[in-house]
Amino acid sequence: MSRSAEQLYADLATVVATAFPDRDVSVAIGPDTRVFADIGLASIELVVLGERLEQFYGRKLPYGPFLAGLRNRGAEDLELGELVAFLQAHV
Repeated sequence: MSRSAEQLYADLATVVATAFPDRDVSVAIGPDTRVFADIGLASIELVVLGERLEQFYGRKLPYGPFLAGLRNRGAEDLELGELVAFLQAHV
C-alpha cells in the first residue's frame, strides 16, 4: 500500500526533527517548503536525510540518482513536493 502525500509530509517532519534536532521544523511542511532556504539544511545534510529516510522506511531508495538529477538540472534548492513525489514512487 502506498503512502499518501499527507503521510509522507508527516514522515518527513518526523525524520527531519529526529535527524536534525537543531533545525526548526516549525515552518509549514508542504510542497513549497525548501530544504535549504526554509529548513536550513546544508547539502551534506541532504545526503544524511536520504540515509535516514532509508532507515525510516526500511528499504534502499535510489536517492543518489535522484540527487544527481537535481544537480544536473542546476537546482539550487529542493522543494519537499519533489521529494514527496520521489517517495511516492519508491516507498
